[in-house]
Amino acid sequence: MFRVDPKTVTRWAKAGKLTAIRTLGGHRRYLESEVSRLLGTT
Repeated sequence: MFRVDPKTVTRWAKAGKLTAIRTLGGHRRYLESEVSRLLGTT
């Protein structure tokens, strides 16, 4: 969706631009509302 490297999205989460929810398997999930906000869509 962002058209950037996945590591960039991880850095955004660490910087506080996105809130990452960690699954039991260690994967990150992001809220759709926050993704839309970052993309500038509603």
